[in-house]
Amino acid sequence: MSRQAFDARFSGEEACAHHLAQHRWPEGFVCPSCGACKGWPLKRNRATRECAGCARQTSVTAGTVMHSSHLPLRTWFLAAHIVTSHSNGMSALQLQAQFGLGSCKTAWLLVHKLRRAMVNPDRNPLKDLVESDETEMPLRSRHDPVDWPADRPKGGRSAVGKMFIVGAVELSEDGQPRRIRMEHVPDGASKTLHGFIGRVAEPGAHVITDGWPGYKNPPADTHEAKVVSGRKAHDLLHRVHRVFSNLKTWAKGVFHRLRKRHLQRCPDEFGPPGLLRLHSIHRIE
Repeated sequence: MSRQAFDARFSGEEACAHHLAQHRWPEGFVCPSCGACKGWPLKRNRATRECAGCARQTSVTAGTVMHSSHLPLRTWFLAAHIVTSHSNGMSALQLQAQFGLGSCKTAWLLVHKLRRAMVNPDRNPLKDLVESDETEMPLRSRHDPVDWPADRPKGGRSAVGKMFIVGAVELSEDGQPRRIRMEHVPDGASKTLHGFIGRVAEPGAHVITDGWPGYKNPPADTHEAKVVSGRKAHDLLHRVHRVFSNLKTWAKGVFHRLRKRHLQRCPDEFGPPGLLRLHSIHRIE
């Protein structure tokens, strides 16, 4: 949806409240207390309906991230539109400046609530053709050692100073990306990667990975390991590595630095704009 179309559809508080009411009660108002089917919006607050039977007042925002917020509904709607459609992401400071919010904490809470709401717990798993791989992103706290521990043998993959991200991209028959899944994981072990594939991919999906042993024989899926001597994984798994490349650029511009307790929100928020950018690249190619 373009910004012009958004402004025309959600021009004010009443339009936003009406949209929420239609989604909450698609067949008309129903009181959650007595079950009566008649009610009306309050004059002083159009987002609240009062039941004609028991006089209970129910807000259209009840059960959502917007409930009990002092921010106008249109601010929430516009913030959701910007965060999900802006391919480069949106930091709390940028959002504060755009909306003229008096507190950075308010903007931070607004953005983080939207990030949590972006993940649908009932979303369908990826199916058909799925391209999967993992990547690393720098993440060093003041407690992490700068150098490799002297008593630890070198080789393998260390989590010191970095975070592991595993991703999967669902592809159509002609190779067009359809959906994205990403998770922050502790390591690249077989148990970890198999668990990720089991959570995001539908049983029977055809999973394409590189030759990393951790991907071998994923549960309930056919597996194709692309290994070509002298070629890197990003040359063979184009789509998922394009997602990783955009994720790293986006995260540096939005977060500047990543903190462990918010790591999963980074790939969660990147999902919608990341897929939008991936589709744009596919059309150009």
